[in-house]
Amino acid sequence: MNISQPEERWYTGITRYQWIVLLIALVGWLFDTFEGQIFVASMREAVPSLVDADFVDKIPLYNNIALGAFLIGGALGGIIFGMISDKIGRKRTMAFSILFYSFFTWMSAFSQEWWHLACLRFFVALGVGGEWAIASAFVAEVFPGKARAHAGSIFHASGVLGTLLSVAIGAFLIGNPAVMNWCNSPVLDWTHRFVDPASLPWRFGFALGLLPSVLIVFVLFYMKEPESWKKAQERAKTDSSQKTGNIAELFHGAMLRSTIIGVSLAAIGMATFWGVHIYGKDTLLRAAENQTVLKLAAAEPEKYNPVTDLGKQEIKNYLKTEQGQFKRWEMLGMLLVTVGLGIGQLYFGPLSQKIGRRKTFVVYHLGSFVIALVAFQMTSGVIPLLILLPIFGFLTAGMHAGYAVYFPELYPTRLRSTGTGFCFNAGRLLAVPVLFFTGWIQTNGITLITAATLLSFLYLLGPVAVYFAQETKGKELLT
Repeated sequence: MNISQPEERWYTGITRYQWIVLLIALVGWLFDTFEGQIFVASMREAVPSLVDADFVDKIPLYNNIALGAFLIGGALGGIIFGMISDKIGRKRTMAFSILFYSFFTWMSAFSQEWWHLACLRFFVALGVGGEWAIASAFVAEVFPGKARAHAGSIFHASGVLGTLLSVAIGAFLIGNPAVMNWCNSPVLDWTHRFVDPASLPWRFGFALGLLPSVLIVFVLFYMKEPESWKKAQERAKTDSSQKTGNIAELFHGAMLRSTIIGVSLAAIGMATFWGVHIYGKDTLLRAAENQTVLKLAAAEPEKYNPVTDLGKQEIKNYLKTEQGQFKRWEMLGMLLVTVGLGIGQLYFGPLSQKIGRRKTFVVYHLGSFVIALVAFQMTSGVIPLLILLPIFGFLTAGMHAGYAVYFPELYPTRLRSTGTGFCFNAGRLLAVPVLFFTGWIQTNGITLITAATLLSFLYLLGPVAVYFAQETKGKELLT
């Protein structure tokens, strides 16, 4: 009689050092994500405080220019740092990328014009894009094949903690009336000569971006170069065809197909993340505002009449006076979406290990399209959105963990960080026109929610790209 052996757990046999690598990589990505999302959490306060009254109608465009600058910077950073990582090593390059994004996030706190902030977002993103490319390659090379998908998903899903950190800062620092009162107190009178006191909360939020630089110490003292990278360096010394970090090779032979597929998936993911996913939080804000307007109109119909110009102005004034309250609704929406995102990214690895990378990408993309259309039609249902937004987050950005799992499997060691960084961050670059288009149509009378709904159709391109992709489940990393 045959007795079936129990399936070995993915984490069985994982060494202490491998866990340390994963921990440092995910903390780096956590802060990486925080540096990106702190702008999303504060852009309703930051950009308006840096714009003259005559240009208020241009704020949506300025926001999207800043987001676009971040994507462009991330694209270049991922490519440049990825190549450097393949050439000089993962450890030193990761440390420098973390220092880079920490310093420029801190510098953002001193912005005096909206374009100062946009330019600094570009430099922040250089480090952010680079750190992801290096860390994802590092994790893939250190963990065995049976654990690679799980470790990659855990690594990428840790970014949710960075988003939650930005949510906390948005709710308890930027949107906190007590903090605002303190910023207007005599204690900080000396700062009022340089900046508007109303802008101090978001400036403090950006200043906290310097804290991740502490992580550099752990990178330099606890991490060591992967053995596969060392062997690739030795091969490169004796064989000119095995050069490391040669970006041109991504566009030749069998690697060209992998590069096209990787860039396509990342472009769809980046365009929909910044054009659809981040606005999930606004559905709850909009529903809360609409619910409040209905209550005001019912209580004092003559004063708060949403039809008359005077009534509209009274409603606008009331909503402005309750800005802190609605900021919390916005941050609650961001929290719900982010929790769903984290679970979705954690689940990508186990699911892709079970049904394959390609099928998992298809499930996430098609599900995203359906849930986005439903969520953006909720105009006044606060309760339904409390249930719907975690599902929205699960699907609309859950597939991003797949990039950390799938992209490193497409390239040999000598090009792994270069290829992974190029795919992920070239996708950011291709998403930039989508952001500019979104900002432009908002300045021409199209609402934010309508724009996000239109961009949801981009999810349908995901299964098309996956159709031409190769399956890497169960295969060893290329050497």
